[in-house]
Amino acid sequence: MANVISDETIEYVGILAKLELSGEEKEQAKADMGKMLDYIDKLAELDTSQAEPMSHLFGVQNVFRDDVVTNGDMREDMLKNAPGEKDGMFVVPRTFE
Repeated sequence: MANVISDETIEYVGILAKLELSGEEKEQAKADMGKMLDYIDKLAELDTSQAEPMSHLFGVQNVFRDDVVTNGDMREDMLKNAPGEKDGMFVVPRTFE
């Protein structure tokens, strides 16, 4: 394991994450973080000079549909359920004085 994580780093990460870690949990976190950094180092060894940069795995095209109103004006139907109606609007009891 080439990447050694210090106790101070684990303490700092614990503070940032607002975690209270026991001694055993700190040791496990150190080992896990070291393994993650080793894996990142291993990935960095790959030759990516021939790889084309991309933002998605598959080709993405515009998939938007036309914005068409399908339900129209339903004001009268909605006002049928209102406790009261005035000038095409709901009338409800006051909530404050």
